[in-house]
Amino acid sequence: MQISSVVAHSDTHDRGEAQPGPVLSIIIPCYNERGNVEPLVRAVEQAVTHPHWELIFVDDNSPDGTIGEIWRLAQLDSRVRGILRVGRRGLSSAVIEGVLSSSAPVVAVMDGDMQHDERLLEQMFDAIHNQGYDVAIGSRHVEGGDNSGLANAWRLFLSNTGIRIAQCFLSVRVSDPMSGFFAVRRDLFVNSVANLSGTGFKILLDMLMAQKTTPRVIELPFVFRSRHEGESKMDSKVLVQFGQMILQHMLKKKKRSLSAVSSS
Repeated sequence: MQISSVVAHSDTHDRGEAQPGPVLSIIIPCYNERGNVEPLVRAVEQAVTHPHWELIFVDDNSPDGTIGEIWRLAQLDSRVRGILRVGRRGLSSAVIEGVLSSSAPVVAVMDGDMQHDERLLEQMFDAIHNQGYDVAIGSRHVEGGDNSGLANAWRLFLSNTGIRIAQCFLSVRVSDPMSGFFAVRRDLFVNSVANLSGTGFKILLDMLMAQKTTPRVIELPFVFRSRHEGESKMDSKVLVQFGQMILQHMLKKKKRSLSAVSSS
């Protein structure tokens, strides 16, 4: 079943005309999400009609053939791209590689399991591109948001506990710093890469803690949906990774403070 957008772009490509690049790159880290790939592409295609976008799937060599499905769709629609990572794993590092592969001025990050509401992507893009925000966060904890799609009480506990801890270390007030659904100016993200821990699942928190100046942040409500296909990858090791990330940023901050004192 072919994706309809191919027909719309084929004539201009056949004439050899240069096409402008996307202004919104949507980064989707994935592992064992084969059954969600095409439904997600179709959902984004329906929801994002205004900005010129691309989908960049970053797959950690899934044994279920996720990358094959991505490449099949990429042959049908040039807005779909796939990055295959071999010998390395991790959501945060996958997001970093995806963002660094993009040239769009705005990048969004969302999960590949259909739990994030793709209809919010245009609002996120508008907040950054037209309203001047640095970061737009899809929040479950502002009015109109909801996290009822969390799989079980354990995931709910991890999320709520992590939020309370994370808020103690941020210079900007954010109700949902553990969200995995957000958009950001690409240059801000790229300039932060050297200071990111790149570990664990919480790349938004990692990025916010890496900022030396307070970014302009807006939170937009969304309802966290139940998983469409597959199983959650969350387990107890995320607590360890979360603690390691917080500690790394605290040590870096302390080192910068000591360097500033010694040089003054």
